[in-house]
Amino acid sequence: MEMQQFYYDNKIVKKFLYASILFGVVGMLVGLTVAFMFLFPNMTDGISWLSFGRLRPLHTNAVIFAFVGNAIFAGVYYSLQRLLKTRMYSDVLSNINFWGWQLIIVAAAITLPLGYTTSKEYAELEWPIDIAIAVIWVVFGINMIMTILRRRERHLYVAIWFYIATFVTVAVLHIFNSLEVPVSALKSYSVYAGVQDALVQWWYGHNAVAFFLTTPFLGLMYYFVPKAANRPVYSYRLSIIHFWSLIFIYIWAGPHHLLYTALPDWAQNLGVVFSIMLIAPSWGGMINGLLTLRGVWDKVRTEPVLKFFVVGITGYGMATFEGPMLSLKNVNAIAHFTDWIVAHVHVGALAWNGFMTFGMIYWLVPRMTKTKLYSTALANFHFWIGTLGIILYALPMYVAGFTQASMWKQFQPNGTLQYGNFLETVTEIMPMYLMRAIGGTLFVIGLLVLVYNVARTVMAGKPVEDELAEAPALTKIASGRLKGEKFHPWLERKPIQLTILATIAILIGGILQIVPTIMVKSNIPTIASVKPYTPLELEGRDIYIREGCNNCHSQMVRPFRSEVVRYGEYSKAGEFVYDHPFLWGSKRTGPDLAREGVSGKPNNGGRSDDWHFNHLWDPQSTSSGSIMPGYKWVIRNTLDTSTTQEKMKVMQQLGVPYTDEEVKNAYKTMEEQAAKIEANLMKNEDIKKSFDEQKATSGTAFVPVKDREITALIAYLQRLGTDITKEDNPKK
Repeated sequence: MEMQQFYYDNKIVKKFLYASILFGVVGMLVGLTVAFMFLFPNMTDGISWLSFGRLRPLHTNAVIFAFVGNAIFAGVYYSLQRLLKTRMYSDVLSNINFWGWQLIIVAAAITLPLGYTTSKEYAELEWPIDIAIAVIWVVFGINMIMTILRRRERHLYVAIWFYIATFVTVAVLHIFNSLEVPVSALKSYSVYAGVQDALVQWWYGHNAVAFFLTTPFLGLMYYFVPKAANRPVYSYRLSIIHFWSLIFIYIWAGPHHLLYTALPDWAQNLGVVFSIMLIAPSWGGMINGLLTLRGVWDKVRTEPVLKFFVVGITGYGMATFEGPMLSLKNVNAIAHFTDWIVAHVHVGALAWNGFMTFGMIYWLVPRMTKTKLYSTALANFHFWIGTLGIILYALPMYVAGFTQASMWKQFQPNGTLQYGNFLETVTEIMPMYLMRAIGGTLFVIGLLVLVYNVARTVMAGKPVEDELAEAPALTKIASGRLKGEKFHPWLERKPIQLTILATIAILIGGILQIVPTIMVKSNIPTIASVKPYTPLELEGRDIYIREGCNNCHSQMVRPFRSEVVRYGEYSKAGEFVYDHPFLWGSKRTGPDLAREGVSGKPNNGGRSDDWHFNHLWDPQSTSSGSIMPGYKWVIRNTLDTSTTQEKMKVMQQLGVPYTDEEVKNAYKTMEEQAAKIEANLMKNEDIKKSFDEQKATSGTAFVPVKDREITALIAYLQRLGTDITKEDNPKK
């Protein structure tokens, strides 16, 4: 048999691995900063690009796409070559993949703090960066598929099945969720509106967790756990069942993020059914991973790599049991919008993604540098302090979530809310936020220990070089099934057919959920009284999006007695038909704002324009104990109206019924509405005095209140909920 010599490309693995470590430190330090902002809300007072609303999406994007994303590429590039007994198809494509991905990360790190965001969770990046992501992802896919086609191994190992499903599904999700119409170089509007946008976003959002944070890591688990344990995978048959059932079922589960919302009931219920079904394949994968370690548990006690893998896989099992449980409507009614969800997410992120990545790093670096790990003791210390960090992070957030849900829903005997002031809940859970910050600090300390340990290992070892390997050439693969060959072993020899079947499996659920909601207009009843936003309100909404207000405030009143009494009439699908994008939110750090503009609202009494002004300047002055930071710059900044008409024209393209006359008269309409708000503000003697003093000292440079961003933002906030009353009925 002819033996062929070739070199594995270790240098590309090194690049992705080091990038993962670097961005892990950056992303988690940003997350830690955000955690401390709950305790010290004005710690970055007046600095717009360091505000909570802008840093929070930077944290999630940095951890998901920079830390985890680079770790995925490192693991895939290392394992794929060895499983296929060949070098990657193209060094050029590998390096385009690496440098392109890092440029995307840098672009995100610049644009998000500057306020350029679509507001869609885990998909906040604006349209030029979305295009770059699609291009680089396709480059990765081409490189992977061509490598598979030139392999020296006949059968595709289970890890590769997960890599293929990851590539196909992430491409589909990203493209369809990122369909948007550009307004300018860094501004766009989603082509979907309201309920449709929410469904597409959480079809993407849930499956970004599924196919970016889960399936590639399952592939890495199937490669690195057997390698580290020096044991074969527990069950080949279970891996087949695990793979196909997981990718088929997962894609249906997105609507469980939207229970009790304005999403049609059939879509909600479909999401619940498939979410419950997810327990089986998820736990099948966990069992397959943990039982691979059978017979080596003594080794687990001493080997830090295996410790990280065990806790990582266990975290996966916990998160994938809790996820289906949270999709049950009675549980979701308690957990949604609370810190329970934050705890749930971080069990998966810190344990599953974090610890699996750390284990992979500790296993890879010594082998690539041809030396031993600098300090096993430090790696063990990292494991224990990281584990303690996860516990101290998650447990307080569970307690905070239960506390929030309980306090929000309690009534007094006379039928009024026991805790009518939302801030009473916030005050009650502040100790939990302190403990969360301590837990996060411990986790980051563990990561810094890893950085030191890896650096010392690299310095002691040899430079990372391409690795010589040898394997027999692959003879021609028979096209048909061999005698006695079962279907799946045949499929493992056929990467194109496997890819096609995986694509069909993930498309079925997406098509059956998305198409009826997008294409059948009668599924979203309209309401006659709901009108498009005025030009000034549209600009105010974009400021609201820019500042990330939807990170802390929802705009979705669920049909619960406690919410209707607290906020007003529950939300209907027809309210959101002009909302590009939707802004329902996923957590209530502050109260819901869906009815913020409704005068005489229960427990509100109607908030005046000057209340909003003072609240945005110094939240604690109007709401004692508030943990909302000030937004002083929106009061100082001049409102940029240079693209207002272009925004309205794009909205026209998307079906918002602005007339050409309304677009033409946009600036006149804005001037009139802004002047009324300015007049209201000037009735407050303190505000009037402040601006009179500014005018006296600034001369011709003075910008009238009506021309500042605050006016547009107040216009938007005062509009919320005013189109709907209890007497309004959906009009089909």
